[in-house]
Formats: sequence, structure tokens, C-alpha cells
Amino acid sequence: MRLKKGILIVLEGIDGSGKSTQAKMLLESLRAGDIAAACFREPSKSKWGREIKRKAQLRDSLSPDQELDLFIKDRRENVRKNLRPALKEKKVVVLDRYYYSTIAYQGAKGISQARIRRLNEAFAVRPDLVFILDVRADEGLRRIKGRKKKDRLFEREEYLVKVRKIFRGFKGKNIVHLRGRDSIETIHKKIMLRVLRYLKNRES
Repeated sequence: MRLKKGILIVLEGIDGSGKSTQAKMLLESLRAGDIAAACFREPSKSKWGREIKRKAQLRDSLSPDQELDLFIKDRRENVRKNLRPALKEKKVVVLDRYYYSTIAYQGAKGISQARIRRLNEAFAVRPDLVFILDVRADEGLRRIKGRKKKDRLFEREEYLVKVRKIFRGFKGKNIVHLRGRDSIETIHKKIMLRVLRYLKNRES
């Protein structure tokens, strides 16, 4: 399948929602269907992304504004070095977390959601499709219980309840909410159906 332009597809949700698994499956299915695709995640592997992960292991080591600043610096680099080049090559770009996560996570700490969105949309590529996987906070925490601490960035239940509420409030014609408690295969099939329908209308 040849596309007229690159497509950006974002997977979002609280920790433990299953978005990383779905991002990987989507990438594999696209490539199996002979569709040029790339996958990235945030925080990225930039120095800013590494700093976010390092600081996140130390509870309350950053203020909400300091966190926001690091995420924006990391995202700027990710957009410049990864997203825009892949989109220019007319690839389908699958992204595990984007600025919706920043709005949800930093917004839950009291920063204006409108301000976060404005700061990000001033430079970030707008996604074509956003899939938000919804699970309860306690379920998400249960799923990530065995992960290494460096991979559990924001794990307090009362905090994730607030984050989930913000995620559930996102609306738009490009935003698709999915039940994260469904089976992995069921979720994947729903994502693929929506993605293939979208891509079919944008073939060259």
C-alpha cells in the first residue's frame, strides 16, 4: 500500500492499559501487510527522556512544571529526529504515548490542561488517529506490578484515578476510546479495522 502522505497513529492510556503491547502488534501487522511503518515511544531515548526516567524513580524529585519542561524538550527532539523524518518518507508512524499523556499526567498534578495542549501543539505533529485504552487504576497497577521500577513512572493509585479521568474526557473525530479489559486480540482487531479503513481512504 502506497500512501499520499505519512500517517501518525498514537496509542494512549494509563500505566498498565496495554498500549505498548498494542503498539508493537500494530507495527507488526502493518509490516506484514506490506505497509511501510515505524514505531517510537515517549519518553524517547534522548538525554531528556533518560532524565525523565531517572528522576521518576525518585518520588517527587521534580515539580510538575519541571516535569512538563522535560517532557516538552524530549518531545521536541522526538518530533524533529524521528516523527517528521518518518512521516516525510510516507510511513505509518506508530507512537506509544504523546502529548495527550502529558496533558493527562501533568494536568492531574494541577497544571492547566489548556496550557499544556497549547505548548505542545505549537510544535508537535498533530496525530491522525489516537487510540485511548481505558482500564481502572487498580487494574493498571496490578498489571505493572512485576515491572522494573524504572518502567513504573507514575504508580500511585489515587493519582492514576485522576489521570484516567482526563484520558476519558478527550473527544474528537480522530480519537477512539477502547476497553482495555478486553482481550489483547480483540483490542488489536478493533485497532486494525479502524486503521485499515483510515489508510484505504489515503492511498496514492
